[in-house]
Amino acid sequence: MTQPPSPKGTRTAHTARAAAPAPATGATAAAGAGNDDLDAMLAKAFRRSATAPAAGAAESVDVAPVPEAEQRCGTIAIVGKPNVGKSTLLNALVGQKVSITSRKAQTTRHRITGLRTLGTTQFVFVDTPGFQTRHGNALNRALNKTVAGAVADVDLVVFVVEAGRFYPEDASVLALLPKGVPVLLLANKFDLIHRRAELAPWLRDMQERHPFVDIVPMSAQNARDVSRFYAICEKYLPQQPWMYGEDELTDRSEKFLASEIVREKLFRLTGDELPYTSTVIIDKFEEDGGMRRIAATIVVERDGHKGMVIGNQGEKLKRIGTEARVELEKLLGAKVFLELWVKVRSGWADDDARVRSFGYE
Repeated sequence: MTQPPSPKGTRTAHTARAAAPAPATGATAAAGAGNDDLDAMLAKAFRRSATAPAAGAAESVDVAPVPEAEQRCGTIAIVGKPNVGKSTLLNALVGQKVSITSRKAQTTRHRITGLRTLGTTQFVFVDTPGFQTRHGNALNRALNKTVAGAVADVDLVVFVVEAGRFYPEDASVLALLPKGVPVLLLANKFDLIHRRAELAPWLRDMQERHPFVDIVPMSAQNARDVSRFYAICEKYLPQQPWMYGEDELTDRSEKFLASEIVREKLFRLTGDELPYTSTVIIDKFEEDGGMRRIAATIVVERDGHKGMVIGNQGEKLKRIGTEARVELEKLLGAKVFLELWVKVRSGWADDDARVRSFGYE
């Protein structure tokens, strides 16, 4: 059972360590499989999702600490084009929301680390911004630099695409992946594929594009799919001491999460009207006993955008603030007093210095 995070960081206190995931048993489609094996591979994928054991069940209340010599730990980068489901996958793997989501492309703008410790293994998942190919402004250059940096020194790369589809943007991300690092192809939204035969030609094509170590059809919305995914990733992680505490969920601060939650509500409540270049800056984050006092500025590029955010008689801004406050209180386990302001900073997304000052490296 989880408890609210402690004031010093985003953590979850566990009363017991979760059971280790079961070993993979022919559950994945190994790269290089011959065409004759495709039907068998698909059959295993469908059958596996119905029979996989659930991870995360507690063994007992009193469990001895795992000796360092028995610990396994590694970093897993989650990459893909914008809006392919990377953040939804990360949140499902961690078991709590650590990365914001919305239908607007480029919602994720930072390297977000999500942590999950199961049995003797600690999984360090890294969510990345979607690789940008349509705009070359300073903001997108910074985001693409973040993607390249995230995959440079990891134990495993999870390349997320929509099952049965492959776009030019997917090819751009695939071209970025480093040599010598195992790459697992995650065919997301597998639940939308109703006939196995529809996926066979696509799988054959994907095997020709890259020597994937595994091909995993799954849905990030399916708990069983998520459960078996741990076992698939585990075999690529080295035997070494854990990098983080057993109960930690992310390396990001409460202040960072506050800015992200406000930005998520901003994007969700303004829809496609508001350009993606809007951002949120935390001006004040103070702990006052059981209260968090937060002041934040929503930065837009034009006066017209400011009006969209504020809305008629301030109703839109009030709703953004209310929904952000409610979610922050649940996430932080504390009362939240939130003040929001809206300011215009023309051309900030194409100004390298201002992009850096707003926290995008």
